[in-house]
Amino acid sequence: MNLLLSPQIAPIVLLISSNLFMTLAWYGHLKFTDKPLWIVILVSWGIALVEYCLAVPANRIGIQAYSAAELKTMQEVITLAVFMVFSVFYLREAITWNHLIGFAFIGVGAFFIFKGPLGH
Repeated sequence: MNLLLSPQIAPIVLLISSNLFMTLAWYGHLKFTDKPLWIVILVSWGIALVEYCLAVPANRIGIQAYSAAELKTMQEVITLAVFMVFSVFYLREAITWNHLIGFAFIGVGAFFIFKGPLGH
């Protein structure tokens, strides 16, 4: 089987791709505050449709290799990583030590989700 199509790798690739679209749908319009809100909403919905077309298969394939909690955790960590890059390069916002420390705590939480039950 192709490595990119394996149940271990496919959800990661699909979730990264879906998060690129969702971050653009949710935050891309912040540079276009002169546009009417209804237009921004419609464009965002169109972008979000692509996100759903990637996220749903990511979870459908991923459940073969990961628990639902692991898939959700993976999605949240990927979301934060994508958002951090997006906010720096697209929105031109600085990442502060507070952000990094907060993200690190989320990373510690993700570690425990993937570690499995304690004491086993």
